[in-house]
Amino acid sequence: MMLSPDQPDSDLPWGQSDAESVMNDIKAGCVSDEALETDGKARSAAPQALSREEKRRRRRATAKYRSAHATRERIRVEAFNVAFAELRKLLPTLPPDKKLSKIEILRLAICYISYLNHVLDV
Repeated sequence: MMLSPDQPDSDLPWGQSDAESVMNDIKAGCVSDEALETDGKARSAAPQALSREEKRRRRRATAKYRSAHATRERIRVEAFNVAFAELRKLLPTLPPDKKLSKIEILRLAICYISYLNHVLDV
């Protein structure tokens, strides 16, 4: 709907608070814009004009890429957990089978290394 200075105020839809009619007006404007973009030239030019970032986003959006990424992440986390388990085996605690969080393992390792340095210095 185009407004002109000649149009009287009584013809304006401001009095209507119907959200559906407003949405229909907006959709009508979008449809006319989309119709202009759907000719063959615009479609063939669009894939060639993609930026490097857009190509990367589209590639990452594929199910194959997501599955491969999830597999790599699973392997990385597993290796990370194995490394923490190995470090945990080297640290003295009472009881020896006590479950420690990762931050507790790191803090205990720092203390144990400091203790071993102190023993070597004496």
